[in-house]
Amino acid sequence: MSGLGTGYDLSCTTFSPDGRVFQVDYALKAVENSGTAVGLRVKDGVVFGVEKLIVSKMLEPTSNRRIFNIDRHIGLSFAGLQADARQLVNRARLEAKNYRNFYQDDIPGHVLAERMAAFMQAYTLYSHMRPFGCSIMLSSVDRRGPQLFMIEPSGISYSYYGTSIGKAKQAAKGEIEKLKLSELTAREAVAEVAKIIYQVHDEVKDKEFELELSWICPESKNRHEMVPKEIAQAAEAKVKAELEEAMVDED
Repeated sequence: MSGLGTGYDLSCTTFSPDGRVFQVDYALKAVENSGTAVGLRVKDGVVFGVEKLIVSKMLEPTSNRRIFNIDRHIGLSFAGLQADARQLVNRARLEAKNYRNFYQDDIPGHVLAERMAAFMQAYTLYSHMRPFGCSIMLSSVDRRGPQLFMIEPSGISYSYYGTSIGKAKQAAKGEIEKLKLSELTAREAVAEVAKIIYQVHDEVKDKEFELELSWICPESKNRHEMVPKEIAQAAEAKVKAELEEAMVDED
């Protein structure tokens, strides 16, 4: 890409002859080098699962989270550069706070998605800025019911029933398409998300990982929370047993 982009990738205000903005392409490359994140919108809520690669055995398990609370009813997960994502988390929290102060109500998920998409797109317009090197997913439950959004570094926002971002997003999307999401509950979706993350993890190329799971559903009183430890551990244990059984059958 560097050969093709020579002279056209020095600023995000410059288009290449074929109409591309190379700095946005580079930001997407940073997303693709990150661990996989999966979001499922089911009949009673939204579930996030994230493959958090362990870069050092000395790290505490809860450090460098990739899932955040934005408001009581909104969660965020990301893939890409963590430092960039933290700035987007702070911005999303500020948007939610300002909306509540002005309207005396919780910010709807689609409104926050639109505002965050506009904020991220603004960083592709000026030569003294660079695009954010991360994609984010937003989950919420509001008057419209469960909502799931994904926003790319370019500022494009999509609403999904199920999606994934990160290095194994294509393989994960293939697994998501096999699910009947409209029939799943959030508790069932936790097991499915864990299964997808373990299936797409490359044990040869990637380091060990910690699975982060969060949900927003009636069981969490429609608040975005990390999945209770016992439920998450049960889901992981079930997936590991299934994968081991599959490997034995192949042998």
